[in-house]
Amino acid sequence: MSDRDTAFAEFFAARSEAMRGTAYLLCGDWHRAEDLVQAAFTKLYLAWPRIDRHGALDAYARRTLVRTFVSELRRGWFRRERVGGPAGEPAEVARGSAEDRLVLLAALARVPPRQRAVLVLRYWEDLSVGDTARALGCSEGTVKSQAARGLRTLRGLITPQQGEKVP
Repeated sequence: MSDRDTAFAEFFAARSEAMRGTAYLLCGDWHRAEDLVQAAFTKLYLAWPRIDRHGALDAYARRTLVRTFVSELRRGWFRRERVGGPAGEPAEVARGSAEDRLVLLAALARVPPRQRAVLVLRYWEDLSVGDTARALGCSEGTVKSQAARGLRTLRGLITPQQGEKVP
C-alpha cells in the first residue's frame, strides 16, 4: 500500500462514522447515508493528492458530503416517502421520554431537504453561518432564512398543536 493509500485509509477510519451520522441526518435513511458517504469518499480519494496537503480535510470532506447530497437531490435520487404520518400531522411527543430523539429524527426527516441540510450543518455540525453558506454554495442570507424556516417547520412537527393535551 502506498503512503497515499495509507493516509487516506487512516482518514477514512477516523472520519467515516461521523460522516455517516451527518449523512443520515441529511437524508433520513441509513442505506442512503452509506451511499452518500461512499460517493463522498470516492470523490475525496480521487482528489486526495490535492487536498492532502491543506490540513483542512474535515471541512473539505464535510463540504464534499453536503454537495454530494445536494447534487443527488437535484437529480431526484432522494425522492422518497416521508417518515412519519401524513404531511401536516404533528408527531406525538411525551416530554422527557426516551423516545424524544426518535421523534426528533422522524420530524427532521420531514423537513424539506435544503432546510434540513442547513439545520444539520448549523446545529449538528456546529458550523457558522459563513461556513454553512460555503459548504452549501449559497449566500449567508439564504442560510439564515433556510434555518429560520427549517426550525419553524421542525417546531410545528414536534410542538403539540393548539387544543392538544400534553402528557
